Amino acid sequence: MRVREKKSYCPRVGYKDYAVNFLELAFGLILFGIGTYLTVQGDIGLAPWVAFSVGFSNVTGINYGLIHVIISVVILVIDIFLKEKIGWGTIGDALAVGSIMSFFDYLGIIPKASSFGEGVIITLVGLLITAIATYFYMDAAFGCGPRDALFVAMCRILKRLPVGAVRVLLEGSAFLIGWLMGAKAGLGTIMYVFGIGIFIEIVFRITGFDVKRVHHEDLIDTHKNLLRLHRGEMPL
Repeated sequence: MRVREKKSYCPRVGYKDYAVNFLELAFGLILFGIGTYLTVQGDIGLAPWVAFSVGFSNVTGINYGLIHVIISVVILVIDIFLKEKIGWGTIGDALAVGSIMSFFDYLGIIPKASSFGEGVIITLVGLLITAIATYFYMDAAFGCGPRDALFVAMCRILKRLPVGAVRVLLEGSAFLIGWLMGAKAGLGTIMYVFGIGIFIEIVFRITGFDVKRVHHEDLIDTHKNLLRLHRGEMPL
């Protein structure tokens, strides 16, 4: 029996596709915020970009979720100047993830881990939720987040450096700055750096998702395709 192709592998063909993918994007971003929040509550060490936000939060006294949003918007502006493609996923990531983190932090539903073992479990759950969020977010195919767009731009600028070295340089710098401002380093940091890729690989294998085949749309593509649909034409 032939398996139907995922919608993210090909252009959308109707309003229903857009509605489903926008809902998928929203769900993925909510999960992203929850997963990231849990890694903070694990309290055994922070991921590089989260450490960057928490560090600035320590210095300014502003909630780290709001700081995450501010930093995301600044990076988004940099992405635009570097002529990276910006989609609804890029904008949604910039505005939603930190807001979700702030919301759950305000509710105080999950207190910080009271023991190391509890912290490991909470962090692992956070990584798993983040990996699941990555699937929904990527399958929606509305572009990558601001930090990933910055990474792509840096790879283009620093052509002589290996891709892995650029990633280490970017995230290493973010973590170092956060750590110097009091963000916590520890096993959680190592778990994120080495574990998130494993969790994403597992989720992608279970769902049969091939990220290399995703057909992303930027804001211009989406606008043009919605106009074509409105005129009764097929999207490009």
